[in-house]
Amino acid sequence: MPDFTLALCKILAASRPPPPLGTFLMDLLVLIRLIIGLVLLILGAEVLVRGASRLAAAAGISPLVIGLTVVAFGTSSPELAVSVQSALSGQADIALGNVVGSNIFNVLFILGISALILPLVVAQQLVRLDVPLMIGISVLVLVFALDGRIVRWEGALLFAGVIAYTVFLIRQSRKETSEVKEEYAHEYGDGRTRSVGAWLLNIAFVVGGLALLVLGSRWLVDGSVVIARLFGVSELIIGLTIIAAGTSLPEVATSIIAALRGERDIAVGNVVGSNIFNLLAVLGLTSLLAPAGVGVPPAALAFDIPVMIGVAIATLPIFFTGFRIARWEGALFLTYYIAYILYLLLDATQHDALTTYSTAMAFFILPLTTITLATLFVREMRKMRNQAS
Repeated sequence: MPDFTLALCKILAASRPPPPLGTFLMDLLVLIRLIIGLVLLILGAEVLVRGASRLAAAAGISPLVIGLTVVAFGTSSPELAVSVQSALSGQADIALGNVVGSNIFNVLFILGISALILPLVVAQQLVRLDVPLMIGISVLVLVFALDGRIVRWEGALLFAGVIAYTVFLIRQSRKETSEVKEEYAHEYGDGRTRSVGAWLLNIAFVVGGLALLVLGSRWLVDGSVVIARLFGVSELIIGLTIIAAGTSLPEVATSIIAALRGERDIAVGNVVGSNIFNLLAVLGLTSLLAPAGVGVPPAALAFDIPVMIGVAIATLPIFFTGFRIARWEGALFLTYYIAYILYLLLDATQHDALTTYSTAMAFFILPLTTITLATLFVREMRKMRNQAS
């Protein structure tokens, strides 16, 4: 039997006797609530984004600003709801794992899938500025987490950053090319009606979306805690995998649909903007609201947060090499996400193959990828220098 299958079997076995029928039925009900909670989160995010986008358009806000702020932030609302609910419920590991796991998922999985559908050419000026910003904020989060906790004043500083970032987006949006503005106008330019009925309906969408997010987050967090205990894995692992992927589904839908329509800037900008929002708003507000801040487990500090930073850095040479993400680069991103999830499974079960797998990744796969990307970066810089001369 393959090692991967053995690892999954060990998790499902959970090294404990079968539970009584009553306990099994209770766990089944919690699992159903988890699934329903996830559905409510996705539906709530969709309703919230739709209502908020139309309200912004009716207020005369440009489609570009709507796409960069309302939509990018709205698709991250499930992460915000789940992380705040987790922190207030005392499950800080889920809150942190959700943010870190979502950022890793957004880059490796969503950009990977989108690039496989259609090579992504980045014309948007903001993306070129936002990628270094995403890297810098990721490093700042690591610095805050070094003492094992992101405390309230650090959360307040992060949350203040999202306000400054939003102002920066609005100002910089005026400098975008007409091509990028038309792309956003095509996607978010509808719904400019100013009738009272339309205003009330869109306000109802926003309120209803928020209510669904609150209810869905509560059920998802409660169910996730039970699943973690049932399978014998940590809440951090659940947050990094199931919850991170589940709460990122709105970003998956937005980016894939944008890629299919040829709206490449929206596909990329949605991911980068969402990652920045996750770090500044989601993690910041969660740390601010939690009574003792958000605790950072040693495993996250030693591995998962550095992986998040490494993933963010990996996008930098890609955005500079012709400002495009080719299909082979998308495939590389997807492969790395599978490798990351496989490592988490092997580590959770302490599988015999963990040491060999870790050694192969650390001393062969990662250095080879780094050399390849560095070579492409140097070639592009030489090409740009030759064109300039």
